[in-house]
Amino acid sequence: MKKTLAILLAAVMVLTLFAGCGNKDDQANVIKIGVFEPASGDNGAGGKQETLGIQYAHSVAPTVEIGGVTYDIQLEIVDNESSNDKAATAANTLINAGCSIVLGSYGSGVSIAASDIFGNAQIPVIGITCTNPQVTEGNEHYFRICFLDPFQGTVLANFAKEELGVTKAYCLAKMGDDYSTGLVNYFKEAFEGLGGTVVSQTFPDGTSDFTSYITTAQNEGCGVFFSPVSTEAAANIVEQANAQGMTMPILAGDTWDSNVVLQAAEGTANNIYITTFFDEGDTAQAAVDFVSGCKTYINGNAEAKTNNNGDDTIAAVTAMGYDAYFVALEALKAAADPTDPVAINEVLWDVNYDGVTGNIQFDEIGDAIRNVAYIKKVNTTDAVWEFVAVQSVQ
Repeated sequence: MKKTLAILLAAVMVLTLFAGCGNKDDQANVIKIGVFEPASGDNGAGGKQETLGIQYAHSVAPTVEIGGVTYDIQLEIVDNESSNDKAATAANTLINAGCSIVLGSYGSGVSIAASDIFGNAQIPVIGITCTNPQVTEGNEHYFRICFLDPFQGTVLANFAKEELGVTKAYCLAKMGDDYSTGLVNYFKEAFEGLGGTVVSQTFPDGTSDFTSYITTAQNEGCGVFFSPVSTEAAANIVEQANAQGMTMPILAGDTWDSNVVLQAAEGTANNIYITTFFDEGDTAQAAVDFVSGCKTYINGNAEAKTNNNGDDTIAAVTAMGYDAYFVALEALKAAADPTDPVAINEVLWDVNYDGVTGNIQFDEIGDAIRNVAYIKKVNTTDAVWEFVAVQSVQ
């Protein structure tokens, strides 16, 4: 009996030893990419759509071959809750998970709030649509693949003045929100530089009734209502502007490029124009293939469709998330050690990738070299985006 027990114990030890070795080998061939995005809060809808692009890209390329070794890519996804206060906790979760590189976030404020956490851990981050200049200022670990708000604000101001013929603009931002307050300031500076005048207000967190702001814009005789806020606030503004019979065009930045806005605008009399990073109707072959594949992915995955607000409209942030994933893979391939964050950070500066949203290279600050934006308009009858123009600023 004792001999039998001894044999069994020995067998268990051997199996445990081999199991341990197997786990070690498996982990050696796994690279973790962190996804630092909001799935709740003001920016939850946009964050889910940006994450969707990363997840679709991962389904297309779940592995990467480097130096004859095949590595499994594992996504570590956290919800930063659209909150600057929660950003550090979410960032530390990814650091503790052993991520070699991080993607995100939708929302400049949370990106700025988490930057030092990632920097102190020496983990590089690729921002996807965080457009505020402060994201990459003063550090060497935060990169991004989108255009910046000084450019976007100037594009919007030029469009309002030259294409819409507006001389007086109303601007509305959210208090304490780096994205909307920053973009409003850049728009204001550019619009006033073109000879226009601006009426500007801010609203506190938790606001859902925007009727008084809409009334102010109307009473002031403004020609355009500019409010680059979250999709949650956008839906309320669209519905309430229509209810109050507001006739002036509504202008917004990239955060409004969402089917949340399309659904709110359906059947209304609003004229809504936005700047963004990608147009679903782009005829370039890479874009066509991406849109086709992503729609198939969304329609074949109930969770993905739910996270895309119930339909298969492709938001620009989804396309940007897709590109960000493949930019990360390019860095992994070029790094001396694809599991070492420091090695990955070193080679990110030299990445040159042709994505579905255009060519992606980084300047000396870590910002993408982008000089064009798409302008789209809501077709309120069919609840779809209509391409207006590709805009640049000299």
